[in-house]
Amino acid sequence: MTSQQRKRDANTTIDVLFEISDAVNRTLDLNELFGVIHKSLGRILNVDNFFIAIHNSEKDAITFDYWVNEKDEMPGEITNFSTTASLTGEVITAQKPLIFYKDDILNFAKSKGKKPIGSPSEIWLGAPLMSRDRVIGAMAVQSFTSKDMYHRSDLDLLNSVSQHIALAIERKQSDRALRNQQVILEQILELSPVGITLLENRVFKWVNTEMVKLFGYTGKADFRDRSVGMVYPSKEEDERVNKTVYASLASGGRATFDADLMRRDGTIFHANVKLSSADSSNPMAWVIATITDISSRKSAEADKIQREKLQGVLEMAGAVCHELNQPLQAILGCFELIMMDRNAETLPSRDLDTIRSQIIRIGAITKRLSRITKYKTVDYPGNTKIVDIWGSSGNTE
Repeated sequence: MTSQQRKRDANTTIDVLFEISDAVNRTLDLNELFGVIHKSLGRILNVDNFFIAIHNSEKDAITFDYWVNEKDEMPGEITNFSTTASLTGEVITAQKPLIFYKDDILNFAKSKGKKPIGSPSEIWLGAPLMSRDRVIGAMAVQSFTSKDMYHRSDLDLLNSVSQHIALAIERKQSDRALRNQQVILEQILELSPVGITLLENRVFKWVNTEMVKLFGYTGKADFRDRSVGMVYPSKEEDERVNKTVYASLASGGRATFDADLMRRDGTIFHANVKLSSADSSNPMAWVIATITDISSRKSAEADKIQREKLQGVLEMAGAVCHELNQPLQAILGCFELIMMDRNAETLPSRDLDTIRSQIIRIGAITKRLSRITKYKTVDYPGNTKIVDIWGSSGNTE
């Protein structure tokens, strides 16, 4: 081989490694990645019969996740493979590349007291898939027609790319595990009875279905890449909340507050908002928020407060009526005696009429007090409020 040929072969190998690395990011799953690996290796090796096996040390098993074979069907999972006549297992156990010819394959199976797995090939080359000193599987090429199809140098080449392939597989497995976790997490968030959203610099990046329902929109796309200001009834309210939230997130990474928020149709509801940020230096960079409609709770709290106030007024009114009625009855009795005394010249008739009207007025007030059914106040001099007796009673007589 000339130096120019060696240089061309080296460049081709580098191109193959680059293709495999790039494929990790542009393939959807492991099977698609294996397809790219198979096609790329075809530029430097004969891969008419090629497979990739993944090793599970805990189960002492291997699975053939990618399989191209002219004679045999893909085998299922091989358990207890360390006791079988598996050439793949031998490569994994040895943790180094191995080459077997047909006689070697038959003798190996005989030494194990087993039959060969699959059709014995004329030549078989296998290399371990190693990542950080750990074997995650093996890959192999073979020929059923000619023992001269491969040479020792091909075994070295297979081994040199196997480590690169192992890293690519492990990265893809990690990506798959991460995506699975993301899917599970999103399903959990979708089942949440409260609105949940991810914000980037106060812009909606993701919302769950409850957020869509809570604000009366038609779909998640209505939120995507829109400012959080869309849920506030006014720009001033948005700015006020933002200042408060920024200070809390910057100091402790969390913020909790109640606010009036606006639905799509313009109606306002009272909400409890909880925020969490992981970056105190830029607290608004990424924020997770939960939003709960507490309108019913607020209404219930207001009703409770009204009931408690009304109860207090009723108790006070009852006490006032009780205390006033006794002296009032005495005054009424004395007044009646005065009126029965035809010779009484003590008070003028006009004064007697005044006394009578005031007694009647006091009686009307105590009657009103006994009929209070709601809590209502009126303004009183001195920036205070007093109970509106006339407006709080249920009868307007």
